[in-house]
Amino acid sequence: MLHKKALGGKKFQVTFTMPSIEGVETLHLCGEFNGWSDTATPMRREPDGSWTASLVLEGGKSYVFRYRDNHQSWHNDWSADAYVPNQFGSENSVLDLAAQEASRGDSQGRERRRGPAPRGKQAARSPQRRRKG
Repeated sequence: MLHKKALGGKKFQVTFTMPSIEGVETLHLCGEFNGWSDTATPMRREPDGSWTASLVLEGGKSYVFRYRDNHQSWHNDWSADAYVPNQFGSENSVLDLAAQEASRGDSQGRERRRGPAPRGKQAARSPQRRRKG
């Protein structure tokens, strides 16, 4: 799950949350924002078993990311703004802050654009909501 909070200037605080994953002892956030490092952004395990990490990122653009666990397995965020194919035959999650800049005070954006659900997995979808005004 992604939570986006507008800060001053063009900056956003983004909190990335993943549910508990059986057998996983460590989880790292990897993406364009940290050079795809699998050690730079460790996630914190919450008492309920979920994982969280927060970053301050520049608005006005999109970021591709995934999660990597201690077994060297990759995980997508099934509530990401979109998904794009990668060169390894799977898909990456997308965080879209391009739309966020236009709707500064709205932490969830005007519309959530989603790509197709990853093959072989059924992503939970919620109806799109349009903001009036």
